[in-house]
Amino acid sequence: MGLFQEAQEMEKHSKSSLSVMNGKIMAIAFFEPSTRTRLSFETAMLRLGGRVIDMGSVEASSLAKGENLADTIRMLDSYADLIVMRHELEGAARFAAEIADAPVINAGDGAQNHPTQAMLDAYTMWREFGRIDGLSIGFMGDLRYARVINSLVQVLSLFDVKLHLISPPSLRPRAELLDFMRGRGMRFEMHDQLEEAVEGLDVLYVVRIQKERFPDPMEYERVRGSFRLTMESLRGARDSLIILHPLPRVDEVDFAVDQTRHARYFKQAALGVPLRMALIKLVLGGAE
Repeated sequence: MGLFQEAQEMEKHSKSSLSVMNGKIMAIAFFEPSTRTRLSFETAMLRLGGRVIDMGSVEASSLAKGENLADTIRMLDSYADLIVMRHELEGAARFAAEIADAPVINAGDGAQNHPTQAMLDAYTMWREFGRIDGLSIGFMGDLRYARVINSLVQVLSLFDVKLHLISPPSLRPRAELLDFMRGRGMRFEMHDQLEEAVEGLDVLYVVRIQKERFPDPMEYERVRGSFRLTMESLRGARDSLIILHPLPRVDEVDFAVDQTRHARYFKQAALGVPLRMALIKLVLGGAE
C-alpha cells in the first residue's frame, strides 16, 4: 500500500512541479507503439523536476543499422539514471535490467507482462472503493493475449477478491495463468456471456481483442467484434459498478457507455501520471 499512498500524495502535484528529481534523467526506450504509457511516464518525470531523453522509433535509432539490444541498453545506461522500456519480446526488460546499472522499469514486454498498468489498475480500484479486499471483479474480452490481464491477476493475488473471467472459449486465459490462480488459492469463475455475472460485479475490466498478438490472422477474424459492451448489456448492473479499460479501445465499448456513472477508464488513464510519479520517486529515492 506504500505505492498507493505515495500516488495519492502525488495526485496533489500531477498538474504542478516538484524538484525531487532535479538533476535526474530518465531514458525512454519503446520498441512498440504507445500513447498513454509513454506520455504518462514522461509527464511524471517532468512533474517531478527531472528530464527525459527518448530513444525515438526503432527506425530512427542505431538498431536500424544492426545494433543489438544489449549495446543499445549499455548506451542508454551511460546517459540516464533510469530506463523505462517497452519491447515486443517477453523477458526483454529483465534482460535489460541484468545489463544496466541504472534501474529498469518494465513498461510492457511480450504478451505476458505490463506491470505498471496493473499497478495503475489496482490503484484505481483502491481509489474508488477505498479497498481491494472483498471486491468482485470481472475481466471481459481477450483474456488470452492481453498482457495486462496476466500482470493484473498477479497483483490481485495479493488480495482477497473474486474474479469472473468472461470471454469466448478461444480467448480464455492461458493454462499457466489458470494454474497460477489455482496455486494461489484465488476464487474465480469462467463465463461465456457478461449477463451471467454482471449483477454481482463491483468492477468490470474490459480489454480489446489484441489483433497484434494473434499468431493466426484467421483466428483473429473469427473473434473480432465479439463481447462488445453496450448500454443494454449493463442492464442489471449495480449502481456502484465501475468500468475500467487499459485503452486504446476499438469497438469493444460503445461510446454511449462513456456518459454513464459506471465509466472510469478516462479517470483511470489520468491516474497514470501520479501513479508513475510515485513509482519513479520510490525507485530513485527522491526526497522532498
